[in-house]
Amino acid sequence: MEDGHPGQAHERGSGTVLAAGLGMVVMVAMALMLLLAQSAVMASRAAAAADLAALAAADALRGISQGVPCTVAADVAGRHGAKITSCTEGGSNTVEVRTELLTRSMFGAATGHARAGPPP
Repeated sequence: MEDGHPGQAHERGSGTVLAAGLGMVVMVAMALMLLLAQSAVMASRAAAAADLAALAAADALRGISQGVPCTVAADVAGRHGAKITSCTEGGSNTVEVRTELLTRSMFGAATGHARAGPPP
């Protein structure tokens, strides 16, 4: 099977192995990108839950809506798939809320933090 090129028989199929290896690298890179995108979406959801919970709690604290501020915050966060990890009423009718999503990713739980109060 010698075509005048020594060593050619030993290189048969090397392109297939190289293509398979390159395909695996591309698949692993895409999987990592999907995991990072999922983490970014979950972080955004946790931040949105914290924002909405803090706004609702601040409204309750100022008497604009009914309810106990931190209870209202927990209810709003729960409707957005999160739980309140801390809720603190501060000075000047402000409320600070920290949330954690109920669903977890491979990188752990996504958390959010927000503070809300009356306009300056």
